[in-house]
Amino acid sequence: MESATVLSSSFAFTSLASSFSGSPFFRIRTRFPFSSRMKGICASQNAPQVEPTKPKEAKLWGGRFEDGVTDAVERFTESISYDKQLYKHDIMGSKAHATMLAHQGLMSVSDRDRIIEGLDEIERRIENGKFNWRTDREDVHMNIEAALTDIIGEPAKKLHTARSRNDQVLTDFRLWCRDAIDNMITRIKNLQASLVHLSLKNEGLIVPGYTHLQRAQPVLLQHLLLAYVEELERDAGRLADCRARMNFCPLGACALAGTGLPIDRFMTSDALGFTAPLRNSIDAVSDRDFVLEFLSANAITAVHLSRLGEEWVLWASEEFGFITPSDSVSTGSSIMPQKKNPDPMELVRGKSARVIGDLVTLLTLCKGLPHAYNRDLQEDKEPVFDSVKTILGMLEVSAEFSQNITFNQERLQKALPAGHLDATTLADYLVKKAIPFRTSHDIVGRAVALCVSKKCQLQDLSLDELRSISTAFDEDVYEFLGVENAINKFSSYGSTGSACVASELNYWVTKLEIR
Repeated sequence: MESATVLSSSFAFTSLASSFSGSPFFRIRTRFPFSSRMKGICASQNAPQVEPTKPKEAKLWGGRFEDGVTDAVERFTESISYDKQLYKHDIMGSKAHATMLAHQGLMSVSDRDRIIEGLDEIERRIENGKFNWRTDREDVHMNIEAALTDIIGEPAKKLHTARSRNDQVLTDFRLWCRDAIDNMITRIKNLQASLVHLSLKNEGLIVPGYTHLQRAQPVLLQHLLLAYVEELERDAGRLADCRARMNFCPLGACALAGTGLPIDRFMTSDALGFTAPLRNSIDAVSDRDFVLEFLSANAITAVHLSRLGEEWVLWASEEFGFITPSDSVSTGSSIMPQKKNPDPMELVRGKSARVIGDLVTLLTLCKGLPHAYNRDLQEDKEPVFDSVKTILGMLEVSAEFSQNITFNQERLQKALPAGHLDATTLADYLVKKAIPFRTSHDIVGRAVALCVSKKCQLQDLSLDELRSISTAFDEDVYEFLGVENAINKFSSYGSTGSACVASELNYWVTKLEIR
């Protein structure tokens, strides 16, 4: 019985490990000692044979070390499995660095040219899928530098003059984040344009506006959709601000103290499109504010997209029935044949959690670290890569969903009478009659109570019934009652009045260059 339990637990762990083996977060392969009986069982299950261990390459940093690291340490500390996507930016940084070294007389022009040619060859191999990424070379930087040495020989060893992996990785990372922000802003603009197109298609459509998820006042659908466009504009603005603060160059700060060699940090900064070099070498290699700000901006964007997803999931339900997603952005049920689910927006709502989690991960990572560089900071990249990938997907599918929904005008029309949505407009009418708002509020409240008892709308009350509550009511009161009249009475800047919304829509059509 005991051995059966052990066997069951072992297979359970194997199954669990197998299910996670594709995840970048599950890189450690744990091995348990097996009894001879267990080895026999495993053999009978046709377990894959382990390839003979290849001789390890000496580390580029291993001059003072007599022994190499163990396999477990190598697996645990490698980052090549995910940071290889920095290759373009690493090569870009290395070209700029080599050019500066040659300009400063720290390397010959011919060595610079051979290094650049070798880096071009490595980039071609990577993009053609012919580059051999090696775990024993730890990360993207060591892989590229070692491969460069294989290709061009001795000149490659001069490339790391006056730089450390500390400033190198941060240069690469800032370049990558900069490109990611540009890509994300483009996706945000695409979603904004999709929402504006949806607004243009639904001119004049009135929907119930909600507070506390209770019907409150009538609003134009265009006004509601443009509220999300405004939120997304702030998201794009936060990213642009983050990009501006991020755009300073760490290269040349070296490990933490800078260098005594005659380098020109302004030259490499300009070559890479940075605003300027970072002023303090310790800050340059230990700062992760730019990543924290980036992930914070992403988290806010994710929350906005989640709110949009929640609204549309609610509106697609039978209880609301305000929108119908097309089949192309819906899924069905494996057991209930009648179901049509707005799954993409449910996942948008759900994936916001992981974007928020990525921010919390990095905040927690940084909160107790002393200056300057600590190996903990290797863990900064996976949350950022995950956050960016997730947000880009959320933005893309939200735009796709918005282009494939129909608003059910008949259902919306039937929903509008409920809730006395014109009550506040009626209170405004009384204010125009010189009645204080608090008094107007009380009068309209009593009028609503009368409607509730009569099971009718405010516009259905006779003038005599209204005047029984307040003599301030006159024939012109009916110009303020009903959702259409209520919409027409909104006139303040930024309100849901037809003229205001038309102006707002024209602003976004022009700003987003929508034809």
